[in-house]
Amino acid sequence: MKKIAFAAAIAALSAPVFAQSSVTLWGRINTSVESIKTGNADRVASVINNNSRLGFKGTEDLGSGLKASFALEHGLNSDDGRATNPTAFWNREASVQLAGDFGAIRLGRWTPGSYYATADYVSMHNHDTGTSEDKLYSGAGFTQTNKVGYFTPNISGFNAELALHAGEGVDERGYDLALNYDQGPLHLGAGYSKQGSAKQYAFRGLYELGAFTFGGYVQREESGSPLTAGGKDSRWIGRAAVMYTLGQSEFHLNVGGTKAGAYSFNNGQNGGKQYTIAYNYNLSKRTKVYAFYTAVDATTANKVNDLNSFALGIRHNF
Repeated sequence: MKKIAFAAAIAALSAPVFAQSSVTLWGRINTSVESIKTGNADRVASVINNNSRLGFKGTEDLGSGLKASFALEHGLNSDDGRATNPTAFWNREASVQLAGDFGAIRLGRWTPGSYYATADYVSMHNHDTGTSEDKLYSGAGFTQTNKVGYFTPNISGFNAELALHAGEGVDERGYDLALNYDQGPLHLGAGYSKQGSAKQYAFRGLYELGAFTFGGYVQREESGSPLTAGGKDSRWIGRAAVMYTLGQSEFHLNVGGTKAGAYSFNNGQNGGKQYTIAYNYNLSKRTKVYAFYTAVDATTANKVNDLNSFALGIRHNF
C-alpha cells in the first residue's frame, strides 16, 4: 500500500509538468489542375503540386517564461505522393528552439527569414507556390541548412532574425538578416543574405486600405559572377501586388520584372516579366478554391523560358 501511495504521489506531482508539453500534426495539401505551355512546346494538361507539406511541431513550457520547441516539416508532391526532395526527408524544416523574454535561439534547418520578410509576404494569392510562384525573386546568398539563429522579441511591432550558416568545410559560411514591422494596416520588411560573393538585399511594403491591400518589394541581386572582364553581375528586381476582398472572395493582380542577370531567373543570363491574375474563394479559414492565370515573358532567345498557365485548384490546411 505504501508503494502504491508513493507511486500515486509521484504521478500527481509529474502530471502538471507533462501537461505543459504538446505535439501537433499539421500540414497543407495544395493541388491544381492546369493547362501549361512552356517555351515552344505544345500546351499540356497537368495536375500540379503547389508546395504541399506535412509537419510536426511541439512545445514544452519549462516555467519562468522559458519554452523549448521543435519543428519538423516534410515537403511532398500532392500530385503523385513522392517527396519533393528525395535526399532529405525533412526538407523544409528540422529545428529545435529555446525561447523566453530574451527572444529565441534556433538550431537546424529552416527557410531564410529574409525571404519571408519580403517576397513571400507580397505573394498573397497562392503563397508563392506552384507555377504562379515568383519566378524572378533572387535566392542569391540563401542558406537553409546547418544554421544558428536568433529571433528578437516583438517590440512595438518590430522583430528581427539573424541566422548564421556553418560551412562545415563543405561550402562557404552564410549570413541572413530579416527585419519586420507590423502595426495596424502598415507592414514593412527588409532582408539581406550573403554567402561568399553572392548576396541580395530587398525591401517590402504592404498597406491595408479597407477592402484593398497594396504591396510590393524591390530587390538588389549581386551574384559575384562576372558577365564581362572586371565586372560583377548585379541587377534590380521588383514586384507589385494588389488584393481586393468581397465577402469570402479575393481578387488578386500582381506584376514583376527584372533585367538580364546570371543568378536568379532560371539560372540563366536573362531577364523577364511575370503577370498573374487570380481569384480565391474561402470556403472556410482552412480551405479555399482558386483560379489563376500566370505568364512569364522572358528575354531568352526563341522564348525557351516563357511560360503561361491557366489553373483551378484547392488548398486545405490541417
